Amino acid sequence: MRSSEHKGCRLGSWNEKVEIAVCEAQAELGYIPAQAVEEIKAKANFDPQRVLEIEAEVRHDMIAFLTNVNEYVGDAGRYIHLGLTSSDVLDTALALQLVASVNVLLERLEDLIQAIRYQAQQHRNTVMIGRSHGIHAEPITFGFKLAGWLAEVLRHRDRLVRLRHDIAVGKISGAVGTYANIEPRVEALTCQKLGLQPDTASTQVVSRDRHADFVQTLALVAASIERFAVEIRNLQRTDVLEVEEFFSKGQKGSSAMPHKRNPIRSERLTGMARIIRGHAVAAIENVALWHERDISHSSVERVILPDACILMHFMLVDLTDSVKHLLVYPENMERNMNVYGGVVFSQRVLLTLVEKGISREEAYAIVQSCAHQAWNKPDGNFHDLIAKDSRVTQVLSPEEIEACFAPQHHLKHLDWVYQRLSI
Repeated sequence: MRSSEHKGCRLGSWNEKVEIAVCEAQAELGYIPAQAVEEIKAKANFDPQRVLEIEAEVRHDMIAFLTNVNEYVGDAGRYIHLGLTSSDVLDTALALQLVASVNVLLERLEDLIQAIRYQAQQHRNTVMIGRSHGIHAEPITFGFKLAGWLAEVLRHRDRLVRLRHDIAVGKISGAVGTYANIEPRVEALTCQKLGLQPDTASTQVVSRDRHADFVQTLALVAASIERFAVEIRNLQRTDVLEVEEFFSKGQKGSSAMPHKRNPIRSERLTGMARIIRGHAVAAIENVALWHERDISHSSVERVILPDACILMHFMLVDLTDSVKHLLVYPENMERNMNVYGGVVFSQRVLLTLVEKGISREEAYAIVQSCAHQAWNKPDGNFHDLIAKDSRVTQVLSPEEIEACFAPQHHLKHLDWVYQRLSI
């Protein structure tokens, strides 16, 4: 039974859980009296204000914590922290916190997965223009765009599951990790009680590559959230307006311009992703410690680890709500796709001409000429130019020309993608 399940561990602090688990392991292996452990579990407590008061004098947080705990426990307190160094407790407790954080983040990520999946199902056949380099390319569907988001988030779920396993390590190995004053069996039993694995080869600390991996993984999730947010921002631009963040009753977009409906949530997510990326840099810097340990990493982690987890939780909740209530405008998607008379169907015309025996070079020149005549002109109409070009009409019937401008041709294989994602 994990120490956190004991009723005697009243405040249930992470450090207290570790210390009690070590005491239990020591007792089971015959190193300390079992009665002392029961007394410790019954009396263990601490007062945060008293800990700060002691720390102001001793300048050591773990000593301050242990001193205060012993004020509650009394004589049995001499068995607490026996053979341990501060990092045995702190790093093992940190692993418990990070595992708990990943569990919460996985729940929120699952909410996002379901929100994206639902919208992708609703818009499987909502035709829109696909863009490359920001320029109109060929037709896709909004559901297909969301399928790409879904696949990416599913990969992040796998990453977080892997991360939960990799970060779930403790160390109860003493001052420089040599087990000089505490047996490896105590570490193994303690970690088993806490649901952790013993670190493979710790120094005085668990090596910080694990924690850098943790923050980098969150930064990668944040990068995807930013990608989705930037896409929403671009699609909400006035001259595009294919999707839009939900604008609630009474909401205002600008103190000066009453007409404004700004993508503020997506912009906020974009900014937060930058913060987590910055934390990833700090986490990497934490890997290089002097010899078996220094504390240059400690002050950094007290900021970046809770901050990164809190930010990631907020970002997942915020994006999920945005996706659920996203406003989608199929009419604008159709309008934008057919600008300049369906110039985005140029490749289909090209390939059809090649199939009719015209060389690729000649066919490309014909199609490009018509496309450039239509491009960016108020009355430009690629379809009409193609339909009237004698070089085209000599080999293509009117029906074959019309078939080149059918959006469904570009969507006929999308079910393969949807099936892979159970959309």
